[in-house]
Amino acid sequence: MKDLLSLPSHKHWKESLAEKMPANYERDINNFELDIVLKKQGKIEAKLFAETRLRMGAYGQRYDNGKRHDGKQDRPIPFPQKMVKGPGTDWDAPGMERIKLPFGGLNAEQMDVFADLSEEYSDGISHITTRQDIQLHYIHIENTPAMFRRLAAVNITTREACGNSVRNITADPLAGVSQYEVFDVTPYAHALFEFLLGHPDVQDFGRKLKIALSGDMNNSGGLVFMHDVGFVARMIDRDGKQIRGFDVYVGGGLGAVPYKAKLLAEAVTEEEILPITQATCRIFARYGEKKKRHRARIKFLVAQWGIEKFREEVKAEREKLTFDPRWNTYLKDLNRLDEKPLKAPGGEIAIQGDAEYVEWLRTNVIKQKQKGYVAVEIACPLGDITANQMRELAQLAREFVAGTVRTTVEQNLMYRWLSTNDLPAFYQRIKAIGLGQAGAGCIIDVTACPGTDTCKLGISSSRGLAVVLRNNLQAKFFQMDQSVRDLKIKVSGCFNSCGQQHVADIGFYGISRNVNGFVVPHFQVVLGGKWAENGSEYGLPIGGLPSKSVPLAVDRLTDMYLSERQTNEGFRAFVQRTGKSAIMKRLQDLTSVPAYDFDKSYYVDWGDVREYSVRDKGIGECAGEIVTLTDFALKTADREYFEASEKFDANDLVGTAELAYQSMKHAAQGLIKFYNIDISEDPDQVMQEFRERLWDTEIFHDPIAGDRCAHYYFHAHEDRNSPKDREEVHRLMQEAQIFVEASHACNMRIEMKNASVNGQSGLLAQAAEKEAAE
Repeated sequence: MKDLLSLPSHKHWKESLAEKMPANYERDINNFELDIVLKKQGKIEAKLFAETRLRMGAYGQRYDNGKRHDGKQDRPIPFPQKMVKGPGTDWDAPGMERIKLPFGGLNAEQMDVFADLSEEYSDGISHITTRQDIQLHYIHIENTPAMFRRLAAVNITTREACGNSVRNITADPLAGVSQYEVFDVTPYAHALFEFLLGHPDVQDFGRKLKIALSGDMNNSGGLVFMHDVGFVARMIDRDGKQIRGFDVYVGGGLGAVPYKAKLLAEAVTEEEILPITQATCRIFARYGEKKKRHRARIKFLVAQWGIEKFREEVKAEREKLTFDPRWNTYLKDLNRLDEKPLKAPGGEIAIQGDAEYVEWLRTNVIKQKQKGYVAVEIACPLGDITANQMRELAQLAREFVAGTVRTTVEQNLMYRWLSTNDLPAFYQRIKAIGLGQAGAGCIIDVTACPGTDTCKLGISSSRGLAVVLRNNLQAKFFQMDQSVRDLKIKVSGCFNSCGQQHVADIGFYGISRNVNGFVVPHFQVVLGGKWAENGSEYGLPIGGLPSKSVPLAVDRLTDMYLSERQTNEGFRAFVQRTGKSAIMKRLQDLTSVPAYDFDKSYYVDWGDVREYSVRDKGIGECAGEIVTLTDFALKTADREYFEASEKFDANDLVGTAELAYQSMKHAAQGLIKFYNIDISEDPDQVMQEFRERLWDTEIFHDPIAGDRCAHYYFHAHEDRNSPKDREEVHRLMQEAQIFVEASHACNMRIEMKNASVNGQSGLLAQAAEKEAAE
């Protein structure tokens, strides 16, 4: 037997994973892991760390006495000994991790990783969101770097999944196979994702920015009209030749008051979509609201200016941009993401079998433009997939298609390139794991946001209601008229529209009402949205109903539609013709709440066991905190100084000196961003602007350290390429620390001065006076 001590040592797991992950993903993870260390040491303030973790997809969530109520079962949350009641903080309770999937693309290997991570770190559930992401809940912040590395090793990032950033870029899950598309938008969605991820022009938003792409205008596609920026594919005639292009829309959004996107630019060539997006982002960052959180989306800027002015500003900004080769490099290999069939094409689909299978063929199977192949939409109730289901779904992707699937905004999974000959076998396999239900995208396939289960903003139980509606409708689905089967129901736990209720035929969002001294869960009813034509029309709010009356209201609305509609009249047209006042009158008796002593069930929300209360509602993190580019730069300087100290301990003098200088440069650069947001990374340019803007003006003159802090930086800059012994490096370390700390103090003085000028005296002014006195 060989001596084990003589065998080659195994690589550390981090090193093994690092070999598989993109360099920028690894850098992001290493930086975030260090931020966690610094936060635990009290070296990063809570506000800054909150936005930092949000930009890595780590989101706070609410708790309910160690139980999660989803209407189906009470799932104990993992590690209950670490739980606390009420909204979680960064350290004392797990949160949610949002994971970006550009255009919803997934492969079998990635699905296996999700299954493993959900079991090891979460509650065994991978949750598909209404923006084609996957979320894992009950994740401890200290476990996130290990998770991130395993995701990055299969080419998945969480960066900018939350926070004031460009969120996941969505696209039609049928892109590339749709019979109606002008062309496949997949490569363009991926190019936008790669170009904008971590781009300096998208780091200074007041709120999030969402982008979607659609291959045609007439179908739901990417729901372009409800997005901040949207692209609809079209062909452009140039000198008699047809070339690819897009119509670009801007300023859409849902929320309490939905806005429909407006046409920004028509017939934009494929070479121009990245620069026009970059210019749009720069305008939003520069002029978008940053103080009033409720008005910090791009839709408000477009509404304030008008589309003509906004268009002119974007055009002028586009002309200023310096050419970036990334704008069109990807066009040389547009087909690199193309999916290929695994099996030969099949014949005509045999419409035979039991009623459930026949209905499944009608509702879940979509013919592709490629003859002999279909796309199959697997309905995932509430968007939840167990770990074992995920593993089997990954295996099905390997066996029946070429290993790839896509998530949908209706919280389902789409398998494409399935040979029609394999439909019976594929159906039996998914049925065996509990995912063979018919009705994908129909009335029983109710979309719901997390609501009060885990979201701090949740008012009413959207998931609990969705389960009840699904069960009620499922029982009579096969007896329904076809026009009712094809309706869409969507539910949000609050007015923020994460469940996209405004584009549903029948939508609901959570509200609460005081009734006889009790707080009672309610839902606002929204009727007549338009899912087709990229979500082009929004529904009408008609009034609030007690949560427990909503299932009866759905039955009554569908009965009214069936009995009173005109020939071939769609539901939206019926609502518009009938009018919301007349419809609400028909629901009036359902608005009443029985006395507490008569029926206590109205005072308990769906899927819960406690009397209803809004006591667990917290401050939402959809927008994150306002953190300036200066704050981020100073955080970078702190981290680099910390890394320099570690290298010094390891006797890496060259690395120590380089990082110490970089910490000073980034601190100076951060202060300059108050005056020039586009300051370059060039060390000489940073030094020049620091002298002109902060040194010559005496803004940087530290009341305690005087002139010397800046001179430390001046000397380090001039001497940055000279070799240094250990003593010199040690001195440089000390000087760097003093300069970075002085930069923090300067940042505070500038902010206090700005607050005073803006009339925000109060505590800020008192703090400034105290500092001056000391």
